[in-house]
Amino acid sequence: MKIRRITDLDDVVAAGHLFDSTPLAEATQRFLDDERHHLLIAYVDDQPVGMVTGVEMTHPDKGTEMFVYELGVEEPFQKRGIAKALVSALGALGHSRGCHGMWTATGEDNAAAVATYSSVGAATEKGQVVFGWRWE
Repeated sequence: MKIRRITDLDDVVAAGHLFDSTPLAEATQRFLDDERHHLLIAYVDDQPVGMVTGVEMTHPDKGTEMFVYELGVEEPFQKRGIAKALVSALGALGHSRGCHGMWTATGEDNAAAVATYSSVGAATEKGQVVFGWRWE
């Protein structure tokens, strides 16, 4: 397995099956053009099998943290350490870019995500609630 940081639209298109929906060209290019946005793809035999996206977030009194936006591995390649390797690689990238930490949110019932994040040293934040807004 090899993990690459992706900066080219064609690479995203080739890995489109890893996303929840087909990547939108304009949104993808905007994501790739921002140096604080990161997309790492795992390849097995030159085929994209997993991905993680991260966004560096800076706040005046907190500094810069990496937000793990999305993580996914194709079903036939799950439980092979690919998700763990992707999250670890994103963490190393964030650390090298001056992030002081990394965070994400997931459903309590998402056992795979909970296991993956726990396996790379993340701890749950007690008493936290995630809120979301949608403007559609």
